[in-house]
Amino acid sequence: MAESLYIPESATKAEKYEAILPQVEALVTGEEDITANLANVSAVLRESFGFFWVGFYLVKGEQMVLGPFQGPIACTRINFGKGVCGAAWKEGKTQLVPDVETFPGHIACSSASKSEIVLPAFKDGKVALVLDIDSDQLNDFDEEDALQLEKLMRIVESFL
Repeated sequence: MAESLYIPESATKAEKYEAILPQVEALVTGEEDITANLANVSAVLRESFGFFWVGFYLVKGEQMVLGPFQGPIACTRINFGKGVCGAAWKEGKTQLVPDVETFPGHIACSSASKSEIVLPAFKDGKVALVLDIDSDQLNDFDEEDALQLEKLMRIVESFL
């Protein structure tokens, strides 16, 4: 298990992702506890990119329940199809939102959140959880984030 994280200084976003993805894989390999793994993944993302909020919502019945996260307190439960997280669950695909104020039905857990990306992870063909990342800057996420974070979600799926 790795106990430190190497993040290249003055690297591009793509280079940072390229550096952290193998570290995340090494970090979770051999650890069977989902909570521990999700907590470490959240910490890696927040430490690497300084995102405002990074965390997971786990599907439990007809709701998602807050899981491990890094950042200010958050909404505890989200209903199917509600908000950006609920849309990712319902549609089973990445939601890239440059301005949360323009997203119909956005759930404002924090008024400081300005843009958001949410990605699903699957177990047995169904969405098992979502990764939610919020920024306090407008238009902070792009296709590079989506591409690289989707790779990260395949790592997450390996321990679900």
